[in-house]
Amino acid sequence: MTAQIIKKYFPSITDDQFDKFSELENLYKDWNSKINVISRKDIDELYVRHVLHSLGIAKVQPFNRGASILDVGTGGGFPGIPLAILFPEAEFMLIDAIGKKINVVNEVVAGLGLQNVTAEQVRAENVKEQFDFIVSRAVTNMPDFVKWVKGKTKKESNHRLKNGILYLKGGDLSEELAVYQTAIIFSLPDYFDEDFYETKKVVYLPLKYTGRK
Repeated sequence: MTAQIIKKYFPSITDDQFDKFSELENLYKDWNSKINVISRKDIDELYVRHVLHSLGIAKVQPFNRGASILDVGTGGGFPGIPLAILFPEAEFMLIDAIGKKINVVNEVVAGLGLQNVTAEQVRAENVKEQFDFIVSRAVTNMPDFVKWVKGKTKKESNHRLKNGILYLKGGDLSEELAVYQTAIIFSLPDYFDEDFYETKKVVYLPLKYTGRK
């Protein structure tokens, strides 16, 4: 599978964006040979299992010019880097507790020439800034994640969805989300045809503004 699959679902991307998406394969294969940030079986399915999966968030909530997004536990840069390519006028902060992963993220960002991404080795609890949205890809259960990012959303909402969490998750989430009456589950098969997405979802959870800690 090549970057053409991105054009299938996001036909209005520019040539520059398509070129950046296309470059991801070589960049990640090169870095994966040095530092294993993506499993061996997944690297050949990079566009379906990582890039397009990350962009499922964009189907649920596109980001406006000037939006700020925090990607928690970004690993090798997902979902943050694909979203940053798609939304060059939004600002992304990608964080992970593991330094070697952030090193890879910084190298990929430099290789693509992305100007709207910063990456830092830091735990979510220690981030002081506030954001419109906090994104992530199944780094932990939702109750723990909510604790990590409490107080990190801005007061003013400028999108269709109120500021909060956009979380890529899979499987049966009924028990995990039982305490969150305001959570909305978006099923990715509503947007993407590939079998990989059969049980994949984006969970949206609005977060109340609590002021700066």
